[in-house]
Amino acid sequence: MKNLRTRRVVRQALCLVSVPLLAGGLLVAQQAPGPQAAAQAPAQLLSPQQLDTLVAPVALYPDGLLSQILAAATYPLEIAEAAQWLQQNPNLQGAQLVDAARQQNWDPSIQALVVFPDVVRRLSSDIRWTTDLGNAFLAQQADVMNAVQRMRAQAQASGKLRSNRQQTVTTETQGDQSAIDIQPANPEEVYVPYYNPEYIWGPPADGYYPPWDYLDMGYGLAYGFGPGIYIGGFFPGLWWGNWGWGCNWFGRSIFGNRFFFNHYGFGWRGFGDGGIWAHDASHRLGIAYPNSALNHRYSAVSAASARSSYAAHAASRYNSAPRANAAQSSGSNRFGQAGSYRAPAYGGSSAYRASPSYGGSHSMPGYRSGPSYGGSSAYRASPSYSGRSYGGGRAAPSYRSSPSYSGGGSSRSSGGFHSSGGGGFHGGGGGHGGGGHR
Repeated sequence: MKNLRTRRVVRQALCLVSVPLLAGGLLVAQQAPGPQAAAQAPAQLLSPQQLDTLVAPVALYPDGLLSQILAAATYPLEIAEAAQWLQQNPNLQGAQLVDAARQQNWDPSIQALVVFPDVVRRLSSDIRWTTDLGNAFLAQQADVMNAVQRMRAQAQASGKLRSNRQQTVTTETQGDQSAIDIQPANPEEVYVPYYNPEYIWGPPADGYYPPWDYLDMGYGLAYGFGPGIYIGGFFPGLWWGNWGWGCNWFGRSIFGNRFFFNHYGFGWRGFGDGGIWAHDASHRLGIAYPNSALNHRYSAVSAASARSSYAAHAASRYNSAPRANAAQSSGSNRFGQAGSYRAPAYGGSSAYRASPSYGGSHSMPGYRSGPSYGGSSAYRASPSYSGRSYGGGRAAPSYRSSPSYSGGGSSRSSGGFHSSGGGGFHGGGGGHGGGGHR
């Protein structure tokens, strides 16, 4: 029940769906108001400055990981569940970790994200920011990808984004369009960058940067890299060119790699024609969408999945055969077993390797970060985006209050990087059969 209460607090804090507790102990998600009720409110699109601030914390991640995060952020409750599940199962390592995560009833973008536990922890530490990122991607997909390219171009121009021992930074062109691509220097190892956006781009132009643990990861730098993650240790025979997600910068979309999904047991679902990613509302679990058009399209499936999830949990409470290990529980029990917090262990896993350097040539003497969480479960208030509130509701007690970017309607270009449409961006090909972008 502790985990269930945590999930309810997340939902209430987002002010998206009310979840009443019935006398019998069953939690049921109410459907969001129908299209008639939310009706005629005009869709508000985020400005380029708001989008720049929003994407800054992840804009310098490798393309495959960035595209996966954009997809995963559209399922914020499942990210919160994955973070809790990792805390409860710190001894799972390598392929065993992936196999156990695959048994959980999460979207594949979140099941596979457990191989980056620090990323999961960061996304869950400010779940409202993560929800805002997912909402923006759903409502303004092209604009979000343009914003990433703007931020990368600025970082490259200032000398803070360049190739090194951990990553390769290249510029791809298609006609008169160009895009900056970030890939691991070694396709077998992925290094997740750790950087304070304020060090890269200065104070946010409009909004706030989530107060992640920029200096509390043990690296003591405003820009650096965490331990190298050996992909083959989780997915035998895999290298990064065949990762499951990728960016199509010129088509302003993200795509899936059919080989990855089929070969590693995720199943080829959630992708439209040509492998283009499509949102799966069954993993939204009742969280409302940022505008009436998206609510009309997805909310019925999302609300139904929330009711089914809570019903499954209620039934599992009466299971007379307790599980010995939360990792072995069936996908229908979305909550695992309650347990105290323990950070995932890295030292004993061959899948993690020490980073050859932290920060490289970037020197930041005297740099000071903003307030960090330091592993605390407490939440702190964040500045607002031009006075806009998130959903008009009230925040749950003790939960981090950080206003959202209002949702938008159809996508429109926000300047900076422009797309000519069509065409894939860079090949991932080779190796293992169906890799790369078609």
